[in-house]
Amino acid sequence: MKPYLLGIDVGTSACKIAVFDRNGTVLEAATGEYEVYYPQTGWAEQDPDEWWRVICSTMKYIFSKSRIKPEEIAGIGIDGQSWSAIAVDKEGSVLTNTPIWMDTRADDICRELSGKIGEQRIFEVAGNSLQPSYSTAKIIWYQRNMPEVYENIYKVLQSNSYIAYKLTGQMTQDLSQGYGFHCFDMNTGTWDQAMCEALGIPAKILPDIHPCHEVIGTVTKTAAAQSGLSEGTPVVAGGLDAACGTLGAGVIHAGETQEQGGQAGGMSICIDSYKADPRLILSCHVVPGKWLLQGGTTGGGGAMRWLEKEFGAFEREEGRRTGKSSLDLFNEAAGSVPPGSDGLIFLPYMAGERSPLWNPYAKGVYYGMDFGKTKGHFIRAVMEGVAMSLRHNLEVAAEAGAAVDVLRAMGGSANSLLWTQIKSDVTGKPVIVPSSDTATTLGAAILAGVGVGIYEDFEEAVKLTVENKRYHVPNQADRNIYDRNYRKYLSLYEHLKDMMVQEGENES
Repeated sequence: MKPYLLGIDVGTSACKIAVFDRNGTVLEAATGEYEVYYPQTGWAEQDPDEWWRVICSTMKYIFSKSRIKPEEIAGIGIDGQSWSAIAVDKEGSVLTNTPIWMDTRADDICRELSGKIGEQRIFEVAGNSLQPSYSTAKIIWYQRNMPEVYENIYKVLQSNSYIAYKLTGQMTQDLSQGYGFHCFDMNTGTWDQAMCEALGIPAKILPDIHPCHEVIGTVTKTAAAQSGLSEGTPVVAGGLDAACGTLGAGVIHAGETQEQGGQAGGMSICIDSYKADPRLILSCHVVPGKWLLQGGTTGGGGAMRWLEKEFGAFEREEGRRTGKSSLDLFNEAAGSVPPGSDGLIFLPYMAGERSPLWNPYAKGVYYGMDFGKTKGHFIRAVMEGVAMSLRHNLEVAAEAGAAVDVLRAMGGSANSLLWTQIKSDVTGKPVIVPSSDTATTLGAAILAGVGVGIYEDFEEAVKLTVENKRYHVPNQADRNIYDRNYRKYLSLYEHLKDMMVQEGENES
């Protein structure tokens, strides 16, 4: 049997590609960046063809710099960001940029449909409240605002299914990304025809649903020429990035929980029985027979990425001189500030906010500035604010009956010992850190491995591939400080919420 597995992660700011052996060792990896476009307030778009071009160039780079041969790849798994609405015609051509998970342009459509159909009826089918971030309202937005696009739609694809199509020529929908559509029955994992009609979404534009580890096709001759892959390599349906990251962090049993530290922040709690709450997000896990009760903030690691981009010029220059990364220097600055950031509090609502607030007009806020605050205070306050949004989601999940004992961290922010410890202190939960940088691509590769038979099942795959690197426990003295700041964090939003909504509605 061919020895290697390849995982492709279609992230928000970049694609990550990694080649693994059967034991989960990374043999080669590379990242390729692309743009997010913000043409209007509340809009956030990407070009799926740009994803494909960057993936192809990154793939070729991996093969050119390593001894890995394309024909040694046994299978390919793809994960992707949530809630795309990629409109393609019958030839598979992309008809327009896709609104991504941060896009909130369809808020008025959600309010209209919720009133017309009934919030409870929608929730009973989909297990999720109707929000503008999801794929559902974006399709209706095409219908009303881009009739020339809508009339030519053959299928609507998700981020991973679009790349799977480019590789295989097959248009599919994986089970875990079904939650983007409110005509997806979360209990049965099928399209609900009655809800399709109620929402005004033609069932014919929805692809057939496949298990995430199912082989849906093989790399075509055209795709092989463009990407450097070997023609005939099996490709599985793949899944949601958060779900693949959850698998790659070793979360496959009920009660186990992944803490997400990528562009978006949040958590995914594995459950083995249907348990929905309108304040949270429910999706099928990429592991059969399991669901993920999720909480997600738009801030996450993206808030730190923004801060470094706009205010990290000194650290970037100093990093070139000392050989350190700008983010390492950010960590050092934040580490010099005491827990609680001397009262500086950050609301990480940088693109509206998802769970549990569901407010597309929410804004990022710093509160508590004075002449004594340094750059280190602002950096640490971002870390603490993201941790408080995580705590908020965990508390709501506990109210919904999904209590969490331990968090398993993944994503770039898990590389920061300081930020991980802050999350442990703020939430009061121990945090285990597996191999954080590769959890998502590893999860995608595991799907391929199970699909092509390299692993007997998911139990064997996780046992062979997931290795714990660090363990953090809460510091009770620091937790007392964070408890006070957390109460202020919640109060700040409640006091500012009406103004945020009023200004947001005036701008839209």
